[in-house]
Amino acid sequence: MNNILITGGAGFIGSNLALKLISKGYTITVLDNLSVQIHGDDAENTSPLYLSIKDKVKFIKGSVTSKADWQKAIKGQDVIVHYAAETGTGQSMYEIQKYVDVNINGTAILLDLLANEPNQVKKVVIASSRSIYGEGKYKSKELGFVYPKHRTAEYMDNGDFDVKFEGSSALELTATDEDSKIHPSSVYGITKQNQEQMIMTVCPTLGIAPVAFRYQNVYGPGQSLKNPYTGILSIFSTQIKNGNGINIFEDGKETRDFVFIDDVVDATILGIEKEEANNEVFNVGTGVPTDVITVANGLVKNYGVEVPISISGNYRLGDIRHNYADLTKIKSKLAFEPKFTFEQGLQQFTTWVNTQEVQEDNYAKSIEEMKNKGLYK
Repeated sequence: MNNILITGGAGFIGSNLALKLISKGYTITVLDNLSVQIHGDDAENTSPLYLSIKDKVKFIKGSVTSKADWQKAIKGQDVIVHYAAETGTGQSMYEIQKYVDVNINGTAILLDLLANEPNQVKKVVIASSRSIYGEGKYKSKELGFVYPKHRTAEYMDNGDFDVKFEGSSALELTATDEDSKIHPSSVYGITKQNQEQMIMTVCPTLGIAPVAFRYQNVYGPGQSLKNPYTGILSIFSTQIKNGNGINIFEDGKETRDFVFIDDVVDATILGIEKEEANNEVFNVGTGVPTDVITVANGLVKNYGVEVPISISGNYRLGDIRHNYADLTKIKSKLAFEPKFTFEQGLQQFTTWVNTQEVQEDNYAKSIEEMKNKGLYK
């Protein structure tokens, strides 16, 4: 199990995983297209993510939508960690074919090759997402555990952002476990659900062990500060560093489970190395919800830069209200424990950002795109 292919291995999670695996003695191959949105225009000379793995891995510049690139990359591999994907809920709602082509069809090509061509692959690890849970799991006094449908403009236009469930009074948020209902509220979530299900269904028929990790909101040093479409901490940081104000959507009380990159890498390596992970699906997070106001205030405090923070009531269709992970399964089966609190991780992240060149703030452009599509209100 020494040879590991990481698709999307020049990305944020992939590059960190590659470096940790190399330190443990693994031989790593990376297949990555060096997306301009993530790496900038001259990635091979200027992308910190790419440069961190350059000359340390066998690098194949290519796409998961290319059968030939997959064939080249799979050769001689024992394990495949499949990260390459279009990410971001908002953008997925109007670049639908692109998300389906890369995320679903790219995974289909992989599985088709594994099913029909000789290989030595013994395990496939797929990056799934908390987005497949949609609005997540709640407790109703009247009905017990329920899974609310996607929120609608009818309520949100009037400043009512909480989830609803017919026949129930106010709902109590609970942690989402792996047996929770899968009902994504974005095209991105649908593609991650599809990826996960294809891998978990096909691989066992081929004698290959599948493992799926449903990552929560991953952050930390090294994440792209160029991408205005995904990564709330990096988006807010670029705004602050440019002296621009922060526009917080909804009422600022929406929460996410922010999990530090080192914890994500450690969880993934447990999935690679432990047989107990085989044929299983795991949440990866901290098990703690953090609201967006706390994120914005923490960043401003750590940078020591005063910028206006406005809670606008704007919202994006496809966004969820809350979600945080139930970690019972990964703790019991893989002995995983997150090591970083949000405060500790935020300190490391902002310390790193302070060493980086300030990037152009293109967030307003990304919002204008969504507004033109009727997805930003």
